[in-house]
Amino acid sequence: MSDPEFLTVPELAALLRIKERKVYDLAASGEVPCTRATGKLLFPERGIRAWLDDHSDGGLAKPPRPAVLLGSHDPLLDWAVRESRCGLASYFDGSSDGLTRFLAREGVAAGLHLLDEEGREWNIPTVARSCGGRNAVLVRFAKRARGLVLGREVSGVAEMADLKGRRVVPRQPDSGSDVLFAQLAAKAGLRSEDMELAEVARTETEAVQAVARGDAEATLGLETLAKDFGLPFVPLIEERFDLLVHRRAWFDTPLQRLMTFCQSEAMAARAEHMGGYDLTGLGTVRWNA
Repeated sequence: MSDPEFLTVPELAALLRIKERKVYDLAASGEVPCTRATGKLLFPERGIRAWLDDHSDGGLAKPPRPAVLLGSHDPLLDWAVRESRCGLASYFDGSSDGLTRFLAREGVAAGLHLLDEEGREWNIPTVARSCGGRNAVLVRFAKRARGLVLGREVSGVAEMADLKGRRVVPRQPDSGSDVLFAQLAAKAGLRSEDMELAEVARTETEAVQAVARGDAEATLGLETLAKDFGLPFVPLIEERFDLLVHRRAWFDTPLQRLMTFCQSEAMAARAEHMGGYDLTGLGTVRWNA
C-alpha cells in the first residue's frame, strides 16, 4: 500500500514517536508543514519527509536539489528564464503544487501568488506556516494586474457578479488563481453553479488562449496576456508574485544568472512593453526562515 498523501495528528505522532500535544505545538509554531481541512490538521507526507531530511544529522551528504523552477506560471518570468540562459528548467503547475514540491526538494525555487484567507497578505502567511525553520527565503518578483479577461464580443461584464450565467475558464484546483477566484466570487455572492465552467487551464497563457478561441466568455487572468491577445480587460486586483528560494541554491550560478538578468535594463523594458507589471523591489527579501 502506498504512503498516504496526508498524515493525521496521531499518524504524525506515531511516525515521530512523540506525544500528540507536541505535534500541535510544532504545527502552531509553523515548524512543520501543515494544512487545515474542515477544521482538522493534516500534514503533507512529502513535506514531512523533506522536513525530516532537512533536520537529520549524519555524515552522508544530501543530493543537490534539481535546477528546476516550480510553482505558478508567469509570462515575464518565463521569458526571463529563457533570455538569461540561466539553465533552469521549469515545471509550472500552480502555487500550491510548487510549494509542496519545493518542500519535497524537487526544485530550487517556486513562484507563488497565494492570498491569505483574510484577503490581506500575499504569500508570507502561507510560506511562514510551511517553511518555518527551513533553509528558505521569499523574495520579491513583481506586482501584477489581475482581472477579468473577456471575449472580444462579450459585453455587460464589469465585475465578478456579472459572470453569472457566463461560460468561464477555471484554473487547476488549489492554484493561486483558483484560490483567488473563489475568494473574489464569494465576496461577490457568486456560486460555482451560477456559471458554466469550461475545461481547466493549467497556465496563465492557456486560460487566456481559451477565451481568445471562443471556448469561454471570460477568465480571471493577467492584464499583460489580455493585451497580448487584444482582449478586453476588467481590472480587479493588484497581486504580488514572489519567489520562494532555497537559500543555498540562491548563490549557485543558475539563480544568480537569472536574478542578475532580472535587474537589467532589458528586463525593465520588457516589463514595460508587456504591461501590467510593477517590478519595484525585485530581488529584495520579504520573508526569511
